Amino acid sequence: MQTKAKTAFLFPGQGSQFVGMGKDIYEKYPAAKAVFEGADKTLAFSLSELCFEGPEMELTLTANTQPAVLTASIALLKVLQEETGIKADYVAGHSLGEYSALVCAGGLCFEDALRTVRQRGKFMQDAVPAGTGTMAAIMGMESGKLQQYCEELSHEDIKVVIANRNCSGQYVVSGHSEAVQLLMQTVQKAGALIFPLAVSAPFHSPLMKKAADDLSGWLESIPFNDICVPLINNAEAEFLQRAGDLKASLVRQVMAPVLWEDSMRTLIARGVDTFIEIGPGKVLSGLMKRIDKSRNIINVSDTASLENLAAKLRV
Repeated sequence: MQTKAKTAFLFPGQGSQFVGMGKDIYEKYPAAKAVFEGADKTLAFSLSELCFEGPEMELTLTANTQPAVLTASIALLKVLQEETGIKADYVAGHSLGEYSALVCAGGLCFEDALRTVRQRGKFMQDAVPAGTGTMAAIMGMESGKLQQYCEELSHEDIKVVIANRNCSGQYVVSGHSEAVQLLMQTVQKAGALIFPLAVSAPFHSPLMKKAADDLSGWLESIPFNDICVPLINNAEAEFLQRAGDLKASLVRQVMAPVLWEDSMRTLIARGVDTFIEIGPGKVLSGLMKRIDKSRNIINVSDTASLENLAAKLRV
């Protein structure tokens, strides 16, 4: 029996930020302006000015990037909902983007999400001393071989792990700087392409244990709700709806790899035909084209892309 086609909303994570993001929708749509002004009030500083004007060095600080990307994503979501009335059957977010997905699904209010990702950024930044860990993107290597290299180069005191399984042949590794450097040398000799990432900490690795513990303590006082729109989580690529499960998953996510390709293939198996990326950049749209280009892939990242979608729906 043919499964009815469904829609999933996808929300980007850290790395999609850029100076100027959200400014065009802020200036044109009251709903977007209200989101940015609410963020400024909640955080007690002008996050909107940082998003619109920079400086870039400040915007790329983890504790600033995370609330900035969340705010830009939710501002776009609010306008999209007002202008099109599109509803999601499922939601997902890449790492930080999982908080945007939770806000979209009603599992977490925007203000609590904003305060939480601000703290999450600080916890992750402070989890290890500067220079202790790093990350790198690896292209053109099969996951089993990459996993083998990670295990061979890791021992009790030094570790490197696959942190993001984005799509076939595109992975991110994370861990102690020494181990990541050795891994890059090894996979490069084996023919893979390497791209060191300009990050300040080894996210989604065992080195983030203190950050996970700190986040767990913080979340004890944050109210979560059960959700009607299922979220597929990063840590296990499983559908979650109950408040307690959603909260616990966010803690596991800090140390666990982002199982993005698994998550997208699970959504496809559930009948998702249309994927709408909502937020700055086009990273997730690009990944979906590599996972399954036969899907209907839509990017909503600014006024032009939003209005283009709205116009198509009116025809």
